[in-house]
Amino acid sequence: MKNKVVGPSKDQWQELYRLAGEIKRLEPWTWMSEQNLFGVQNPKTGEIGYCSIMGALGEMYAIAVYLGPEGLIGWRKLSSGDVDIDHPDAMHIQKCLMLSFEDRDFIEKEDFKTIKLLGLKFRGRNAWPQFRSYQPGYVPWYLAREEASVLVTALTQALNVIKRFKENNSLLIPPDKKSIFVRIPMKGSAAEEWTDAWMPPPPADRNDLLTFQPDEIRIRRVKKNSQRQRGGWEMDYFYFPVPIDEGERPYFPTVFVIVDHSRGLVLQNWLGRQSELYSDFQEIILGILEQLKVYPEEILVGKPEAFQLLGQITSGLGTELRLVEELECVENLREEMNLQFWGDPDDEFDE
Repeated sequence: MKNKVVGPSKDQWQELYRLAGEIKRLEPWTWMSEQNLFGVQNPKTGEIGYCSIMGALGEMYAIAVYLGPEGLIGWRKLSSGDVDIDHPDAMHIQKCLMLSFEDRDFIEKEDFKTIKLLGLKFRGRNAWPQFRSYQPGYVPWYLAREEASVLVTALTQALNVIKRFKENNSLLIPPDKKSIFVRIPMKGSAAEEWTDAWMPPPPADRNDLLTFQPDEIRIRRVKKNSQRQRGGWEMDYFYFPVPIDEGERPYFPTVFVIVDHSRGLVLQNWLGRQSELYSDFQEIILGILEQLKVYPEEILVGKPEAFQLLGQITSGLGTELRLVEELECVENLREEMNLQFWGDPDDEFDE
């Protein structure tokens, strides 16, 4: 891969691989599950990384550190089954740093360079440590230097919890339904000392991009110059299945689509970064409506954020807006796109 970040120092790599080796020898997935969640507080920022051990089912051996409120929400969606691990959105709700143990075939050139630099050798299945950064909307990527620092701290404290949990499996049982076991640095200590705490998760950050001042004059103009169309539209946005490489970390652009609910016909689409969709949402929607010169009786959306954004426009048009569990036409479109770019995963098993 040609894209590079300012990676960890040699000392950081040595410590990461040392910690990985100790975790692998302990095999904590033999006595811990993904549900045995615990936190480690970042001494510099105060942010909590929520650690989850994977491997109890024998499919993937890893420890993930879900970062802050956004990371915790993603973990909850996956662990509860709200989002299936095989769904296209699964990768895009993970904000975490991960140490996984892979087969040699899954180790990439950059990993081999680091392993060679450190003079390390690995052999066998699930024996090769791999470190990755997961960010919503981006390709899983190599660690940046600051991320390596965060992961070293998290793995060091994770080892403390892992060993204690083996001796006392009630260690992570909370005193109430809201609290999570967290390792925190002690303030004022001469050396870096840590202690245990039970802490409620912080509230998720409010997204200020989800509000804007409706352009009431322009909305009235759209309504006056357009024909009201019977039936409904589905509106949704999701990540395009193929990443774009523009010289930095490859990212997945966002697709915004309008689909006729009764015919399944795509009426309009937009492609760009999700941050641009949020910041320019009103301009994008009104521009599309001005171009189409029609607006529907009803609009169906599947995301609360979309419901909040569109509600500031549809009220002026007199269009009913409904939040539904599934957008059938949009899901069919996504399946077609995935088949077009990635093919049918079952084909490789056909004789």
